[in-house]
Amino acid sequence: MAKIRVCMYENVDEVVFKSSIYPKRLPAILKGIAIGHCKQKWNKEYLKKVIGKNEVKVHVCKTPQMDFIRKNFIYKTLTFDDFIERASSEKHHEYFLSEDEKYYLRSLGEDPRKDVSNFHQLFPTLSNDLKEPKLFDSESFFSSVLRIGSPGVQLWTHYDVMDNILIQVNGRKRVVLFSPKDALNLYLVGDKSEVIDIDNPDYTKYPLFKNATWHECLLEPGDVLFIPALWFHNVTSLDFGVAVNVFWRHLDPSAYDHKDVYGNKDPLAATRAIQIADRAIKTLHELPDDYRDFYARRIIGKIQSKACSQF
Repeated sequence: MAKIRVCMYENVDEVVFKSSIYPKRLPAILKGIAIGHCKQKWNKEYLKKVIGKNEVKVHVCKTPQMDFIRKNFIYKTLTFDDFIERASSEKHHEYFLSEDEKYYLRSLGEDPRKDVSNFHQLFPTLSNDLKEPKLFDSESFFSSVLRIGSPGVQLWTHYDVMDNILIQVNGRKRVVLFSPKDALNLYLVGDKSEVIDIDNPDYTKYPLFKNATWHECLLEPGDVLFIPALWFHNVTSLDFGVAVNVFWRHLDPSAYDHKDVYGNKDPLAATRAIQIADRAIKTLHELPDDYRDFYARRIIGKIQSKACSQF
């Protein structure tokens, strides 16, 4: 399995990003960008003090590896100060599943069914501490998400349909990314990979995962990671960590599902194409086995020659 280090760039501004980094459509670590006073201020005591008893809905899991396909976690509502205390501790006197359970917060909109997450609106007492890098046109903004996790928490491999930056405020993160061209090697269920333990995969179950190319990096406090749309990423919090994720629409707004509040629904045209493919598969099952195999190969060949830039 090939491994590539994600490229790092120093002191990037909007002009350099848009002209030299963004067009490459590759992940990039941006160092030396001013992100405000959050890096110095957002320790656990400060976070507990300024947000206090406001309630948040969090993931709670027995193991560090969270699996969204099999749902190996539960959701619980905690006051923010209680959540911070639990998430920053290795062992817990009070717990839901086990004394070493892990916690993860992904901020939600005021009405999670209708509203996107906007960090500055949801956490006004923290808003002035964070200066978001101006790397995209403001009218393209979609959402900003506060993410806080226990040491060791590893999020499932998935892709997003919008470009985004991950601003690592405190703590370190290990991020492993895979190109969209590795989609067939990742055993997808929707936007998520079935391969949960990427460091010790079951190659008898997932043999093609050997062919995937890793793009790996370590984020330090103050680093900003650019994640292009459709790039798969697997994120591990090496320490108690605080980050803010900012998403923006880089396609025409009409391309997206207007009911999508998380930014992870496939573009409308892609959704229609997948639905057509599902109907085609169902139709092929009306044929005898040898005919079904033959016409399935013809369809695959047509897709490869007409719709794929490289296979």
